[in-house]
Amino acid sequence: MSDAGLPRLDAERPDIDSIRRGCDLVRATFQRVRGEIGRAVVGQRRVVDETLVALFAGGHVLLEGVPGLGKTLLVRSLSEALQLDFSRIQFTPDLMPADITGTNIVARDEGTGRRAFCFRPGPIFSQLVLADEINRATPKSQAALLEAMQEGTVTCGGETRPLPAPFFVMATQNPIEQEGTYPLPEAQLDRFLLKITVPYASRREVGEILERTTGSYDTTPRPAMDAAFIRSAQELVRELVVAPHVQDYVVRLVLATHPGGVYHPDAIRNMVAVGVSPRGGQALITAAKVVALMDGRYGVSIEDVRSIAHVTLRHRIIRTFEAETDRVETDELITAIIEALPRTDGGDAA
Repeated sequence: MSDAGLPRLDAERPDIDSIRRGCDLVRATFQRVRGEIGRAVVGQRRVVDETLVALFAGGHVLLEGVPGLGKTLLVRSLSEALQLDFSRIQFTPDLMPADITGTNIVARDEGTGRRAFCFRPGPIFSQLVLADEINRATPKSQAALLEAMQEGTVTCGGETRPLPAPFFVMATQNPIEQEGTYPLPEAQLDRFLLKITVPYASRREVGEILERTTGSYDTTPRPAMDAAFIRSAQELVRELVVAPHVQDYVVRLVLATHPGGVYHPDAIRNMVAVGVSPRGGQALITAAKVVALMDGRYGVSIEDVRSIAHVTLRHRIIRTFEAETDRVETDELITAIIEALPRTDGGDAA
């Protein structure tokens, strides 16, 4: 599929009609991609939608769920529906950074017969990268991937090489097996736009999975989008409007996660050790823009922000020992903050 149908935007004077046509096209294509992924992935509608939100927002995703829930299948199906170059990196304790980024090797020049160093790119040089069980690799190898995610480049042998665009990392981790794992530090978790939890399938979904996978069904997703379309859609998302009162709500929501802050709810005092950084606010607004676009609107509402808050903030809040001891989940803290935070600020607190 070509992006010829997606109107190009003038960086200085974007045309309103072209923005509307572009949003309609992106929304329709979103529905097509969702349907194609549904050929292979049964259920998990929320997981698929949140993954596509991260894609159009230009961020990366951390998928967390027990084995066998279709996390790897989702990523493979996404690569087929989006026509993106795909690579999978199986993270293990003996994985080295060069196994991810690539390395310089000695090769013979066929023309001159001389030997010289040349760069052999690693699997990170793909448009869609599956980092499978990322918490099983050592911090050094984790850092190699996360640095590439943040910078969009890889430096080797004194030369910096850009990664392909779009560049989308989907990392998976198992929440129950902790032996032999290296949990991601908070600073590295912050590199992911969204942390998506993958739930168990329902009774109906399990039955449909068994029927599809043991029968003669064709579950291969058909192409519905390409890299050029995705890049244009990501540019289009940034043209959506965020009203001042919505941006102020995001600011107060971020500040409400800070322990001891003026907006921090009394109900969760002593339960939050570290709150959300400004990067979390950026993630909230960008993801909320995609949510609004998919709902057929060109401006972000407070409801859009609230609907995406848990998946955007759950990996950016650090609980206190007291909260962990009482088994208070991070999602419960976010819910308490949202319920206590007024939609408008009537005070002068700064």
